[in-house]
Amino acid sequence: MMIFRAVFLFILSVSAIDSAMAQAPQVPPREFTPQGIQSLRQFASSKTEFTLDHGMLVFASKLDSENEDLRRVIAGVSGVSVHRYRYPGTYNYDPEAINEVKSEYHSGGWKQLMNNRAKDGGPGTSNVWIRFQNNAISDIAMLFARSNEVDYVTVSGSISPMDLSHLGGHFGIPKIEGGVLVPDDHRHDR
Repeated sequence: MMIFRAVFLFILSVSAIDSAMAQAPQVPPREFTPQGIQSLRQFASSKTEFTLDHGMLVFASKLDSENEDLRRVIAGVSGVSVHRYRYPGTYNYDPEAINEVKSEYHSGGWKQLMNNRAKDGGPGTSNVWIRFQNNAISDIAMLFARSNEVDYVTVSGSISPMDLSHLGGHFGIPKIEGGVLVPDDHRHDR
């Protein structure tokens, strides 16, 4: 009788936990932020950081209601996080922090899709990493370091690297064409 009661209580508690988890809102997985990003953030003179969950992305995409590709991509995205850091002088950030970010993604099992260096020989770089879960892309991280700014963007959810082109120019994500960051001259006029 004691065993029956213990089994009954165990089944009851498991079903209560399952029921509570089914009713809990789906929250995107905790964002992975490399320590190198924290180092870059520390010395920035200007910081802009925000995160949009799926609901906010859907709402914001309605502002561009004619863009069907954007709405299709947003359907699979659970969140976008943008970090923009500006520095008072040219290459006034620690290039070793950029290398630390690359190392952390490599050791975390992320696959690097793009690694472009600055043409002027400076420490500027453009990097894109992806993480797989169950043979599908679950996260994309982008790091763009230029002479006086660093942009770090993460996108969580079911998205292909090609779909990034549809997100570029929206939600603080820089435009990327043919693997090259497209400068946004109007961004600095604000």
